[in-house]
Amino acid sequence: MNTNRSLPHRAALAATAVAAGLVLAACGSDNSANTAGTTPAITTAPASTEADRHNQADVAFAQGMIPHHRQAILMSDMVATHGASADVKTLAEKIKKAQAPEIETMSGWLKEWGEKVPTGTSMDGMGHGDSGMPGMMNDQDMNQLGNAKGNAFDTMFLTMMIEHHEGAIDMAKTEKQQGAYNPAKALADDIITSQTAEIAQMRTMLKTG
Repeated sequence: MNTNRSLPHRAALAATAVAAGLVLAACGSDNSANTAGTTPAITTAPASTEADRHNQADVAFAQGMIPHHRQAILMSDMVATHGASADVKTLAEKIKKAQAPEIETMSGWLKEWGEKVPTGTSMDGMGHGDSGMPGMMNDQDMNQLGNAKGNAFDTMFLTMMIEHHEGAIDMAKTEKQQGAYNPAKALADDIITSQTAEIAQMRTMLKTG
């Protein structure tokens, strides 16, 4: 009699356990669904960032600074054959090593943006005149530098390069104020820092030379 009465009781317990299991499974399924549903929102990133954007000021900066740098390199190339001092030769090499890679960088930006890359040391065809590049030497200045030798060359080179650097710094400040492309603004900041230091060095060289 005791055995028979216990059968319904056991069946009820089993049914209760099964029901509880189904409830837990359902809850687990809901949590999995919710987690799966939120995963794309967490991992999806914006298609573009602020650094990908550029404006006309960035284009003007690159198109102006490329020929500006090229002239500085041309002036520095004269140093080796004009009887310059060892200090001026060291400075000239430093200028070339710094500015040549920057020309390549800026040329790459212009190509990516579908803009013209200036040729030589002028902005012909860029829609700007040399007046848009402060500190640039004219043909007469370059001829005078090319005809100078020894101490006279050193003095002329340092004096012209100070003016040239000051022009580049002005252009870089404009880029920092008006540009939108973060790498270009970072390069402008580097130009301001490095060329300000070189101006101080050249002024010292003029005083002690």
